[in-house]
Amino acid sequence: MRMKILLTGASGYLGSHLAKSFIELDYEVHALIRNTSKLIRLAGCEDKLTLHFIEDGIEKAFSINSPYNAVVHTATCYGRNNEIETEIFNANLKFPLELLEKSAFFNTDTFFNTDTILYKYLNSYALSKKQFVEWGKQFAIQEKIKFCNIKLEHMYGPGDDESKFTTYIINSCINNVPIIKLTPGGQKRDFIYIDDVVSAYHTLLKNNNLDVFEEFELGSGQAVTIRQFVEEVHLITQSKSKLDFSAYPYRENEIMVSKAEIKKLNELGWQPKFQIETGLKKLLKLENRYEAINHRWVWFFRKQSCRTCIR
Repeated sequence: MRMKILLTGASGYLGSHLAKSFIELDYEVHALIRNTSKLIRLAGCEDKLTLHFIEDGIEKAFSINSPYNAVVHTATCYGRNNEIETEIFNANLKFPLELLEKSAFFNTDTFFNTDTILYKYLNSYALSKKQFVEWGKQFAIQEKIKFCNIKLEHMYGPGDDESKFTTYIINSCINNVPIIKLTPGGQKRDFIYIDDVVSAYHTLLKNNNLDVFEEFELGSGQAVTIRQFVEEVHLITQSKSKLDFSAYPYRENEIMVSKAEIKKLNELGWQPKFQIETGLKKLLKLENRYEAINHRWVWFFRKQSCRTCIR
């Protein structure tokens, strides 16, 4: 039977990659979006999606088309555009809770939620995301619906948002920004390339043996320091930018080590395919320049003994 999916956040970075991959797998893909959403990232596949608009009411997306095999929820508000707390609450808790209610009422099998690895009280975004997971767990315990929570590490890839740290660093280095101001960079992060993120979602969607509540950490399973990552982007782009690792202090409640435990995903047959060097090579499309400095790259990663994916 053809899998039928309702996807939120389809106009965003992760959501658009999932939408395209689901279409390639011949899934019946329904996208729940706002009528103001820009569909640039979905160019070329709009006619293969069934679009539903939040302004028409969430129930409308279910009443005609349900039951769905899965709802895949990727829409979120990071609070990066000066949104006030109630806006973040509405986007990250009120909206998905209504979506969860309708999913359960219309007999959706599994609700796949995209969560953050951030500390709950780091900011309003993190708090709202963690609060929604508690509601998902409650629904699962009551056996209203299966709830699969995916705690996503530091994803990145081509075309990602300019506001993302990795995109900012890469673009700054490529454009030879005179000074790139940074913290000391001792924080360790788990970077995962977008293609590996998408393949993990595929693995979870195809699994028929999930418990009523399951939680998976999604990353490469390895971590490098922010400073190592920045210095290697600087090296591979041959940037002339000056790196200032004394410009900013660590922020309050800074997470110093973030690394996914991917054993559960490994047991389902998933493995990340992109190491940092292959991820950057694909992202930057610097085939010739990559080859020219490849010996320095290999030396660095042998020294650090890290095999990681990149965000």
